[in-house]
Amino acid sequence: MDSRISPLSVTTSDVLTTTPNVSPRLVGRERYLSLLRGLLDRAVAGDGSALVLHGEAGIGKSALLAAVRDMAIERRLTVLSAVGVENEAGLPFAGLHQLLRPLMSKATILPPKHQRTLNVALGQEDGTADLYSLAMAVLQLVGEAAAQHPVVLIVDDLQWLDSCSAEVLSFVARRVGSDAVLVLCAARAGRADPAPLAGLPDLDVDPLDDREATALLDSRAPALTTTVRQRLLELASGNPLALLELPRALHQTNTDRVVEEFPLTPRLENAFADRYAELSDPARALVVVLAADVTCDLRRLLQAAAALADTAVTTAHLQEALDVGLVELSGAAARFRHPLMRSAVYVRASLTQRLGAHTRLADVLAEFPDKQLWHRAAATLGLDDTLAVQLADYAQRSEARGAMMAAVNALQRAAALSESPERSTALLLHAAEITTEIGARREAQDLVDRVNLGALGPIERARLANIQEVIAFSRHDPESRIFELVDIAAQVMGNSDLAAELLWRAASRCLFQQASLDARTAIANQLDILDLPAHDPRQLAIDAYTMPCDRGPAVLEQLERLTPDRSDGDAMRFLGYAALFLGDFRRGCAYIDTAAAVGRDQGRLGLLAGILGAGNWSRIWLGEWDTVLAETEESRAFAEATGEEFHLIAGRANLAMIAALRGEFELAYDHLREIHASPLATGMRGIHVAAQQTRGIIHLLAGRADDAYTALHRVYDPADPVSHPMRCWWVAPELADAAVAADKVDAARQLLTELPPLAVRLPAPMLGVVDEYTRAVLADDADADTAYSEALERGVGSWPLYRARLHLHHGRRLRRQRRLSEAREPLRAARDTFDALGANPWADAARNELRAAGEASARRAPSARDHLTPQELQIATLAADGLTNRQIAEKLYLSHRTIGSHLYRIYPRLGISRRVELAEALKAAGTS
Repeated sequence: MDSRISPLSVTTSDVLTTTPNVSPRLVGRERYLSLLRGLLDRAVAGDGSALVLHGEAGIGKSALLAAVRDMAIERRLTVLSAVGVENEAGLPFAGLHQLLRPLMSKATILPPKHQRTLNVALGQEDGTADLYSLAMAVLQLVGEAAAQHPVVLIVDDLQWLDSCSAEVLSFVARRVGSDAVLVLCAARAGRADPAPLAGLPDLDVDPLDDREATALLDSRAPALTTTVRQRLLELASGNPLALLELPRALHQTNTDRVVEEFPLTPRLENAFADRYAELSDPARALVVVLAADVTCDLRRLLQAAAALADTAVTTAHLQEALDVGLVELSGAAARFRHPLMRSAVYVRASLTQRLGAHTRLADVLAEFPDKQLWHRAAATLGLDDTLAVQLADYAQRSEARGAMMAAVNALQRAAALSESPERSTALLLHAAEITTEIGARREAQDLVDRVNLGALGPIERARLANIQEVIAFSRHDPESRIFELVDIAAQVMGNSDLAAELLWRAASRCLFQQASLDARTAIANQLDILDLPAHDPRQLAIDAYTMPCDRGPAVLEQLERLTPDRSDGDAMRFLGYAALFLGDFRRGCAYIDTAAAVGRDQGRLGLLAGILGAGNWSRIWLGEWDTVLAETEESRAFAEATGEEFHLIAGRANLAMIAALRGEFELAYDHLREIHASPLATGMRGIHVAAQQTRGIIHLLAGRADDAYTALHRVYDPADPVSHPMRCWWVAPELADAAVAADKVDAARQLLTELPPLAVRLPAPMLGVVDEYTRAVLADDADADTAYSEALERGVGSWPLYRARLHLHHGRRLRRQRRLSEAREPLRAARDTFDALGANPWADAARNELRAAGEASARRAPSARDHLTPQELQIATLAADGLTNRQIAEKLYLSHRTIGSHLYRIYPRLGISRRVELAEALKAAGTS
């Protein structure tokens, strides 16, 4: 859901006169109300959606949210609401507490695992709960509630929502399409939405036009003089709240003097602050305490206010705030009528009052230790080591719960309170490490910029280097940076995990960028000094990336003998990376699948985005295209949710290649253009070699043989930015195909002279396959039959794409030698495999060759692939494998009702009516 709704041109005016003491109905907002009413109707019908309203302070966002709330209540829908609070932005799940309070009594209908996750996250049980397991639990809870009564989730002041709640809200908002749920939020213009919510559909709320503004002002202040009236209209600039409040401010000053020239928001805050000045001292204490904690219950609010005022504070003082229009009651709680009122009161209060309010709140919140700690921190000026330690402990607990940004906020505050510069630096580095893990690179850079470089010891310097590899990868010269990382690792060899992590970072540059033999040797030598066990997954991955030809054989041997701990996701990930890079694709994909399963169980979506992407390029050549499409889209969804933008670009390489292989050339070019335009892809040879291979295939399949050969030839020039020392060999089959078509066989043989000895030296399956394939395709006529037979009997025969292409080459050669009857069998085999894969250009070529060999060939019948999206095909496959809707939902991070809705649509497209028929239907369709 990344669309944007265009701002509305509002021309309708629904103006009703009102007295100053009665809230006016919305003026000039019928078009907005109509759209929101439509979204509500769709949600009631089971077509869920999400929308974020943007606009300046006072523009009417809160009024529109209130109107939707009233519509929903009138229709007896379930309304869940929350308000982001600036001074609670660091408190994990503060917004979620507000949202879920009405639903928690229904949590017993969830599986025990989800019940516990919710209770732990909301502080009702001890333990840890990762963020995305919580998000899944909330999605299920909201979905179950919506099955009984449609649900409307309303969040105001989204820009101040705590990051943990924002993550969960984003997760839910992107997955309610098949539920009776409407997610409606409002955010202040000029302030970025929380990163997880970026990309949701949004709508700008515009100012009132002149006629509407005039009507609203006249309804509120009909006795204004013409001069003042015109000046207020100019100052308000169509802002409804200004039109309602500025006349009151003039009335209170008993003058027609127009407010001085300064921005509208401060003018409004001043108007609200004037109301604050009208209150008695106890009432002022009450609203200051409320401004310091807008979620505080009324009993504790009165207690804290009484302690601050040093006198009794009662509901009579609350009535004062109600009478001047600063505060309103919502159930048993008090709240400010507008967020600007809260900020006006908080800013107008003296420093002593603000610090005192937080101190008194801490005193009355002993039953809520986390909130108590934050109020103590807010009440503290200067340094306080004891409080810094408590905040660091709180950060550790938050991190264990998956509340990463809450941990970051606590670490930042702890760093500010710490008396030791070294301790402060260590805390900031830890905060930066967390933000890099969750993809918040801008926040990580801000934290790094605050680090006192003079306080860095060897360990802290190593940690900083590790962080910089994530947030500033492209800022360094690859070659010099590798040597720098090796030198830093050499200084922390006593910390083997940190040293290994730095060497892994250096080795990763060998995968993505260009690295000289000297640089790669430096990494390998330092790794030898580190002396990790020979079977350590990190050792194997670093060896594979840095010295694939020299150390690759030993790595492959270790992979063959290993019996790894499959519950260790990180170990499986490193083993998968090693196997994939060396060309043991099936083993590597198996490891990656296991790592992904662990990542799913742990809810590590950011890491999962990279894990899924790592294996999918290899799956293309194994012929698992439907899996590639489904998992790449899933990886991209996780990358969007977690801010891992690099994986969005890397995923486009997979999508471009699949599109090219299936003849969807314009789609492939669209993905290639996005890769080329992204600064994240600059200098990333591992991506650009894949993009260049795709360009070569497009040229080849479009009949431009010379262009194809020229494009693919570049991959073998080490000075060319699309070249890669290891992955160039994977392009050999395409180069051979282009060479035959362009009559450049001898030149191709010359380029590939190093391939046969390398395939012997490094016996990885992929290298063996491309060697056998190119030997057959580039063979002389006299040797061709033997070469084809040997290749098909060996490795190539078990790789569908290469096998079909070799059959096509063999059949074409036989046909051109006028051995027509012999040609038909390999051509039929090629056609059938290409049809099963959906490789339409090659399937067409096989049919053309068959026709030339004297055999007609009907067009491919539509298959399941043609009727289902990648996600639907993935769901159908999992269901055919016997997984329940809930199991599929847990695996794909969707609601089980969404899974049921998908299956309901899938059955008729496959011509079936029951779940038990899925396996046969998919088998008949030949899905890959």
